[in-house]
Amino acid sequence: MHTIVVGVNYKSAPVEIREKLAFDEEHLPAALVQLRSAKSIMECVILSTCNRTELYVVADQLHTGRHFTKTFLANWFSIDKQELSPYLTIREDDHAVEHLLRVACGLDSMVIGETQILGQAKQAFRLAQDHQVTGTIFNQLFKQAITLGKRAHSSTSISSQAVSVSYAGIELGKKIFGSFEGKHVLIVGAGKMSELTATHLRSNGAASISVMNRNVDKAQGLADRFNGTAASFDSLEAELQKADVLISSTGARGFVLTKENTQKALEKRDNRPLFMIDIAVPRDIDPAIESHEHVHLYDIDNLQNIVEANKQEREKEAEKIELMIESELIDYKTWLNTLGVVPIITALREKALQIQGETMVSIERKLPHLTERELKVLRKHTKSIVNQLLRDPLTKVKELAAEPDAKHSLDLFTEIFALSYQLEVETKKERLNELEKVWQHHVQPDYLETIALRS
Repeated sequence: MHTIVVGVNYKSAPVEIREKLAFDEEHLPAALVQLRSAKSIMECVILSTCNRTELYVVADQLHTGRHFTKTFLANWFSIDKQELSPYLTIREDDHAVEHLLRVACGLDSMVIGETQILGQAKQAFRLAQDHQVTGTIFNQLFKQAITLGKRAHSSTSISSQAVSVSYAGIELGKKIFGSFEGKHVLIVGAGKMSELTATHLRSNGAASISVMNRNVDKAQGLADRFNGTAASFDSLEAELQKADVLISSTGARGFVLTKENTQKALEKRDNRPLFMIDIAVPRDIDPAIESHEHVHLYDIDNLQNIVEANKQEREKEAEKIELMIESELIDYKTWLNTLGVVPIITALREKALQIQGETMVSIERKLPHLTERELKVLRKHTKSIVNQLLRDPLTKVKELAAEPDAKHSLDLFTEIFALSYQLEVETKKERLNELEKVWQHHVQPDYLETIALRS
């Protein structure tokens, strides 16, 4: 079995391509079932976010698995495969597993260490489980990846450093106020950056928001999003008196807030601190205003310096997580190797128990005078002999599975114990189970193959 990831992300494809390949939530279940029914695909999970669309599949063959996964993606979105191919990233086996672990930990995100992707991966896995398109391999791999993601964030400080200008402003404000609970925010200008910062402030407890803009309709529109109020520039002095936090982001060519037009308001604030964030370029707020004892002014450069320093801190924490990923990858490969030996272990046990069962039938036939109690004792002791004889070979075969030349060693083990017939029977059972799953998902089975397997 092979693990394959096929998809696009913010590194490989521009937004105009990513938006064409975004699965809507309503049709994801149908997409999962259709992908699972494709040739060679044994298990699947679809992770679709604003920054990535990735199809994770377990396939019985690499070439056909890649081909039919790409074909599904192209067909689902009605995009020519030739047009799609330049943007696709494809990872296989160890590289695919490592990629999922990095995604779950936030190391493959646009903002390194962000936590949202972990929840999205968890949700994608649960949806796939609910629609019965995962199996032994992905049930283990995704649980392991999600657990690692949680541990990466809880045991390191990778997500505790602000790496956006707007959020850096919030972190600075907390150092001044301790908390934004009950604080009043004044927004000057109605740009995107002001809106984003105001969103963070509201989520951090800010009680009320006023929006001031030369275009009153824009001011009212932004104010309505936060259940706030619109204000005119004529009321600047009154608004400054009641504000605790001021965010300014206009397109003005000169200072909107000068020392002269803010002096009276600052004098009437009774020494209350005023936290000012100037995220405009050119700047909106005259730096001279910071000479006031109770004003704390930060411009875009101040915030950007904090962001860059925090990014460096996150990169240091990411190095710790990379080591965790390496260890997790080794653990997963050990588990996977052990999984590959399960059919051999099962075959050996079944063959041994079959011999024990046939021996008991022979004993009963040759010694018909034995009581049921005596037969019970014989069954118990012959099974005990079987288990003791199997203990060392089973331990050894698990060790062989972890060795570099595992396939050759396992083939030799199978030959020594003459397990080919039992393994063939188990393989047919597994294939029948897969066909039954396909039937349950309303996909027409291959009747010829079914008949051949049952013969």
